[in-house]
Amino acid sequence: MNKSNLQIDLEYGVVRFMLAVFASMPLRAALRIGASLAVCFSWCAGRLRHTGERNLEIAFPELSIGERRLLLRRTFGNLGRLLGVFSQFTKQPENLLEIVDRDGFEYLAAAKQAGRGIILFTGHVGAWELSSFALSLFGHPLSFLVRRIDNPKIEAMIDRARTHLGNRTIDKRSAAREMMEILRAGETLGILVDLNTLDREGIFVDFFGRPASTTFMVAKLALRTGAAVLPVFAPWDKERGCFLLKVDPPLLIERTGNEQEDVRRLTQQYTRIVEDYVRRYPDQWLWIHRRWKTRPPGEPEIYGR
Repeated sequence: MNKSNLQIDLEYGVVRFMLAVFASMPLRAALRIGASLAVCFSWCAGRLRHTGERNLEIAFPELSIGERRLLLRRTFGNLGRLLGVFSQFTKQPENLLEIVDRDGFEYLAAAKQAGRGIILFTGHVGAWELSSFALSLFGHPLSFLVRRIDNPKIEAMIDRARTHLGNRTIDKRSAAREMMEILRAGETLGILVDLNTLDREGIFVDFFGRPASTTFMVAKLALRTGAAVLPVFAPWDKERGCFLLKVDPPLLIERTGNEQEDVRRLTQQYTRIVEDYVRRYPDQWLWIHRRWKTRPPGEPEIYGR
């Protein structure tokens, strides 16, 4: 159902005002206040809380209900911190370097030197929006897939912030040919790999002990183009009070001649890396997403109606 112009304008006005308020704050204040407000918001987000509690029950059954609820509150805080960061993208982006430390960029440099294209994959851990923006700040612009939202004014505002320093966004719905061209030109492509996918868009691999429908896009692109595949994450380091933009070593890509099995193996490999990061930073993942919504044939619904 299409939104009316009035609804589009109202939503846009609210989001623009909220981002403007955060942008007017000093950087660290925006992060701190964003986190606090998001925790307060969590108390009136019943459906999101239900999803988060169910996910945490699946992932960490050994924790008590109280421990899981504490993790979920901190998850909302992480989302608020991300909002505070995002508000600063077009203000004075160089200031963001004050709260970003980096590690593993030698792997990125080596992959660029190889000249076969680079696929950077990540998950909704820490500040995923910051990871692509900070890469461009450090001189490594990239193109990355996005799912357009249903408010064109908000989408345009978000897109301006994302592309402010030379990054480029690609609409997920019409991306296949463009992604191949990017990699064949030796450029860098970013893809989020931890969202639930429809049957036709993914395959089932293990994630926290349960089958999870996962995009096979990274695997197919890498196998067909020879591009390097590197993990990149930007978790919040509480002890140092900064985000750690971390690039890990490239994945080992095997070609056995059985493409279906090669795709499955590589998809499981990068999903396992996402899970490892979630286990290291359990209060910084997007637990409010219905990650296990798509089920294998014959398996019951996980989240209910």
